[in-house]
Amino acid sequence: MAEHQDGQSTAAWTAVSILLLAVFLICLAVVIASWPVAIIGIVLIVVGVAAGKLLAMAGFGQTKPGQSPKGTGTPRGTQAD
Repeated sequence: MAEHQDGQSTAAWTAVSILLLAVFLICLAVVIASWPVAIIGIVLIVVGVAAGKLLAMAGFGQTKPGQSPKGTGTPRGTQAD
């Protein structure tokens, strides 16, 4: 169980931070009735999802169980001969 980080990676934190800001801006836009602020929030949703995915693809995400971390070639739990 210790190898599972529950999504605590740079990619996950970046995506969640941007998405929280986006949701805050959209909520604020509803309260102050501002379409430009709402559009900025919607654009930030797309940016947050893309940033999280790109960072995960670049190696800043969490490795899947049974895969080697950062392309070392040896799966976790096995030893090279």
